[in-house]
Amino acid sequence: MGVETGRITTDVPARLDRLPWARWHWMVVIGLGTVWILDGLEVTIVGSMSDALKDPTTGLGMTSSDIGMAGAIYVAGACLGALFFGQLTDRFGRKKLFLITLAVYSVATVLTAFSMTPAWYFAARFITGMGIGGEYAAINSAIDELIPAKYRGRVDVSINGSFWVGAAAGALLTIPLLDPTVINPEWGWRLAFGLGAILAVGVLLVRRHVPESPRWLFIHGREDEADRIVGDIERTVTEETGHDLEPTNETITIRQRKVIPFTLIAKTVFTMYPKRTVLCFSLFVGQAFLYNAFFFTYGDTLTTFLGVKQTGWYLAVFALSNFAGALILGPLFDRIGRVKMITFTYVFSGALLGITGLFLGSVTAFSLTLLGVIIFFFASAGASAAYLTASEVFPMETRALCIAFFYAIGTATGGITGPLLFGYLIDRASASGDITGIAIGYFIGAALMIGAGIVEAFLGVKAEGVSLESIAQPLTAEDSGTEPAHQTA
Repeated sequence: MGVETGRITTDVPARLDRLPWARWHWMVVIGLGTVWILDGLEVTIVGSMSDALKDPTTGLGMTSSDIGMAGAIYVAGACLGALFFGQLTDRFGRKKLFLITLAVYSVATVLTAFSMTPAWYFAARFITGMGIGGEYAAINSAIDELIPAKYRGRVDVSINGSFWVGAAAGALLTIPLLDPTVINPEWGWRLAFGLGAILAVGVLLVRRHVPESPRWLFIHGREDEADRIVGDIERTVTEETGHDLEPTNETITIRQRKVIPFTLIAKTVFTMYPKRTVLCFSLFVGQAFLYNAFFFTYGDTLTTFLGVKQTGWYLAVFALSNFAGALILGPLFDRIGRVKMITFTYVFSGALLGITGLFLGSVTAFSLTLLGVIIFFFASAGASAAYLTASEVFPMETRALCIAFFYAIGTATGGITGPLLFGYLIDRASASGDITGIAIGYFIGAALMIGAGIVEAFLGVKAEGVSLESIAQPLTAEDSGTEPAHQTA
């Protein structure tokens, strides 16, 4: 049972949501959002390093199946890390956990750089994944609770899309690092992993200045600290914008608790919001299979079937189109709305992927990359919105764990099976040199994306421009006798 510590009426959510955009919000975005850049860096380096890791002399003597296995192990670690750190985030606060998870990532990526055997490499990738998975839960919840409602959709989609900034950087970095005339092949791939730790230290320096979520504080009996933090934010924003803030009289009354029982969280997800549970599961499975299947093995596909020796430039162009999609389409999730945009991006990108699978036998490295650029321009915005949806549509007390739960379940279903299936398909097809042998993976990804888009059309939640408390009332809120706006099963 949770320990109830009292009842309070607070205007903290309304005060945060009515803030104009200021430099302070950019500090939050930079300090917290850079986790996706780190993830993109990790995933791309692995994809680009496939040949280097296969070399038994300067690498680790791995096979294509081993590369796929490493991807699956990384994702498995991310799933377990999300669940483990996610429940700690809801219990002990956002800030403690987003500092801890970044430290876990930093240590693990350094261990990866010092890998001596495939087993060591697999273990280090698992721990790296745990750190990244924990970051997703802590960071998404903190961002949504600090960013004003008016900007929440575009900020979330753009930040999640910044994965591809890291992907592009990773792809470009591998060009000199894999060039034997520039650096010894035995050290190039190791330095690539070590660069992630350097970036993480820089992120940590900014992240120290991001405050604890005031929303989390007032529910856990620390309302004085929540008021002080919001007051500091308001003064900072006023100074940065040069404008006085509009007063607000919107309040919410809640029953404070030190601990929210796990049984209450489970009940919330499965009995209070069953349709939202189906929705999030569908969105995460679709995007996880699509991305982890295609992108984890994209570099291997280029080298194995299309004669590409240096994949960095191809991967960089592909990655930049993904980020451009999230950045350009992001504002439309606030203007046009979540349901219409998620449905469109999922169905359209899924259909294009299926068409690509039909013509896979006639593609070149250029045409496959061009098709990928078009498909994932739209898919990246939709995939980013899956994280936005999971972080918006459940009560605040469950937010981090719900993000973790759907990330873990969806990614385990699509993100582990995807790399394993594609690794197997590439190994089998490479024996005959027939690239069409991997088309079945494209068709599965297409079907899952289109299916998820259809689910969004029927079960999606119109969350644009409204407070988190209006989308899903806190579990500790006093009954008002009326249902909050937009709150549906």
